[in-house]
Amino acid sequence: QVQLQESGGGSVQSGGSLRVSCFASGFRNSNYCLGWFRQVPGREREVVATIIPLSGATFYAGSVEGRFTMSQEKDYGKNTVYLQMNSLRPEDTATYYCALRPTMKREECRVLDGTIEYNYWGQGTQVTVSS
Repeated sequence: QVQLQESGGGSVQSGGSLRVSCFASGFRNSNYCLGWFRQVPGREREVVATIIPLSGATFYAGSVEGRFTMSQEKDYGKNTVYLQMNSLRPEDTATYYCALRPTMKREECRVLDGTIEYNYWGQGTQVTVSS
């Protein structure tokens, strides 16, 4: 059973940094995408960053490119992914979720427009950036 658990959210002033983590477990191979998403109440959820676990290749939304970095510590049947967030802005305030999509098509991990469905989700962690 696939499970994801985020941790590490909090509050920071504008310009500061935070790192959120997600421990993913319960899968038997590396044929999946992992992604970080965020959502503000009343707005659509947006993709922040994704990773192809087999290669470690990462992809970022334009709004966070150059400020956020996604990384992983992968092992058999589990993976911890991190999202290092620097130069935070008030508009980065949101609940951050990690999610997993089982797939044989690695190119799906590159898709950042929200059209690829992720099947498993964590409970989310709040990030608040004050001005």
